[in-house]
Amino acid sequence: MKLYHKMSLLNTILGLIFPNRCLGCGKEGEYFCSSCLNSLPLAERPEKEFIYSVFNYRDKTVKNAIWTLKYRGRHSIAKVLARAMSDKLLEELSELEAFENFDLPVIIPIPLSKKRLKERGFNQAEKLAVELVKLNPSLVLEKNVLSKIQETPNQARIRNRAERLKNLKGCFKVRNENLIKNRNIILVDDVSTTGATLFEAKKILLASGAKKIIALTLAH
Repeated sequence: MKLYHKMSLLNTILGLIFPNRCLGCGKEGEYFCSSCLNSLPLAERPEKEFIYSVFNYRDKTVKNAIWTLKYRGRHSIAKVLARAMSDKLLEELSELEAFENFDLPVIIPIPLSKKRLKERGFNQAEKLAVELVKLNPSLVLEKNVLSKIQETPNQARIRNRAERLKNLKGCFKVRNENLIKNRNIILVDDVSTTGATLFEAKKILLASGAKKIIALTLAH
C-alpha cells in the first residue's frame, strides 16, 4: 500500500477516534471555530514586497495549526487554513488586477524534493493550493511546472538570509515552460521566514518567461 493511501486511512481512523477540536478553544467540531480563527494574529508584511502572508508564525496557535498539517498529517485542516488564505488573496488581487494588470494568474505550489516528498508522503503547499483553487475556480492550478531537483538542508536551521539563498541556488527547475509563458503566477507555500525559498522560485520562473509573480503564504 502506498504511503499516501496509508496516511489517508490513518487520518480516517484518527478522525473517528479523536474528533477534531478547535486548536484555539478546544471546542469539538472543526480545527478552528470562527471566533478563534478570526482572532489569530495577522502577519506583519515581509521585507520582500511580492510576498503576502496571512498569520503571524510566532503565535503558538498558528504554529500548532501548521504543524498539525505538516507533521501530524491531518490534511483536513488545509480546508480551514485555505479559507483564510483565500480571503487574503482576494483582498490583494482586487488591487493587483486594477493597478498592475495582474489577470488570469496561475497557482503554483512550492515543491518538495523527491526525497522529502517520499518521507512525508505529501506536499503541504500543494494541499493548501488545491483547497485554494476549490474556493476560487477561476484560478488555474499547475502542480507540474516547478520541481525541486536538489535536496537542501532544512532552511529553518539557517538564520542568515544570504546563507539561505546560497543554500537554495539552483535547486528549482521549470518544466513545461509553455504553461507559464507571459502568465501571472501566484506561488503558494505554508511559511515564509526570510523569503529565500520564494525568491529563488520567483527568479527561475521569471527566467523561464513568467510575467509577474507574487507569493501567498499562510504565515510569516
